[in-house]
Amino acid sequence: MYSRTQFFPCRNLCLGIFVSLLLTVSAFPQTKLGQDNQPSTQGKVLAGYFEEWSIYYANYNLADLESNGSAARLSHLFFAFANVTPAGCQIADEWADFETPYLPPVGGIASTWPVFGNFAELQKLKQLHPNLKVMIALGGASFANTQAFATAASTELGRQSLAASCIDMFIKGNVGEYWNGVVRIPNLFDGFVIDWEFPAAPDKDNYTLLVSEFRRQLNAFSKQTGKKYQLMIDGPAGSQNYVNMDLAAVSAQVDFVTVDGYNYAGSWDTVTNHASPLFDSSKNPEHGQGLAIESTVDAYLRAGVPAKKFVLGIPLYGAGWKGVPAANNGLYQSATGPADSPEGDTLGTNGVATYRTLSTLTGYTKSFDWSRIAVSIYDPANQTFWTFDDPDIASLKMAYLNLRAPGGLGGAFVWALKDDDANGTMVKTMAPWLGR
Repeated sequence: MYSRTQFFPCRNLCLGIFVSLLLTVSAFPQTKLGQDNQPSTQGKVLAGYFEEWSIYYANYNLADLESNGSAARLSHLFFAFANVTPAGCQIADEWADFETPYLPPVGGIASTWPVFGNFAELQKLKQLHPNLKVMIALGGASFANTQAFATAASTELGRQSLAASCIDMFIKGNVGEYWNGVVRIPNLFDGFVIDWEFPAAPDKDNYTLLVSEFRRQLNAFSKQTGKKYQLMIDGPAGSQNYVNMDLAAVSAQVDFVTVDGYNYAGSWDTVTNHASPLFDSSKNPEHGQGLAIESTVDAYLRAGVPAKKFVLGIPLYGAGWKGVPAANNGLYQSATGPADSPEGDTLGTNGVATYRTLSTLTGYTKSFDWSRIAVSIYDPANQTFWTFDDPDIASLKMAYLNLRAPGGLGGAFVWALKDDDANGTMVKTMAPWLGR
């Protein structure tokens, strides 16, 4: 684990930081704390992304989510991803989703023909946790999905066809065929997360129309089934992207807006910085550029997104650089490139690593940046710097979430569940703050 040189553990600072946080948040124009207006922790969203491909290289399964106790804490599980084409929704990986019979069973419950794979395990999770909402995330960070969204959204017929196709496949449950048998899994998914990364300026009105069409068709199907289906959008942290969305109009159509509270810095930068800081700082060489969670939250609230619909994204991975001088424990220093992927890390990509890995590295000095509510670690021997969220930072972000506006923000989600440690420490740390 880390040495304690030049590191004051957050548990010894948390009271002071929390008081500072309280004073800071109470000054926000949207926040007025009083006897009749206390922050609420009840009924908030605690969601996590489960990537269908995590069953491969990471060997992380839905059974792990159940056995480590994280599933019992979640309000929502976001299953990533379904592909989007101009013709409609499409299963991204049939083998992983409903064909493979080789996954460890959730709760020891055996799967039955014809449904296997992740979809069978999702059914078991819902059986064990009836209040858990399982959402299918549409799209994701791929050029093909982005182009398909833009094409489908550009016409009324395209919007109607895409929404109808996705509802037929995932809400009605007509997912596909396996060994000449039709696979139907009705009532598996409770709604959609539309993850269009990202609308361009010409797509602004079409984006709103597409979301509205999904809501219209979901409402119409609700009248047939008597069940309410949830609709969410995933919103970007960067202003260059969210300016291309009519946030007030879109948020009126959805249950929640999940917003990525990360990637404010990364391997694309040549100077080290915090990847998911809560606040900006005058010491930050990129001060004033909106590269902090509070800047994003403020922009969304001012744009008309209700605080109760804002769901904050928490990263379970960190960003790293190598060739970093020792000054300031590596923070705000020039780097020669992305840090080498730590041995055994399941992301296997230079410049990023999971919380599971970063929380166990040795030879590093840990630093707490009280001005930005962020943590970093630095190894002077190999001049490597990493920044990531740990349980202390997660707790302070949840405190912020509960104080940021009257009644607090709507909740939080993590990307991604497989990147937590084996005990689900980060999810379990966040849960009590959200009433879970």
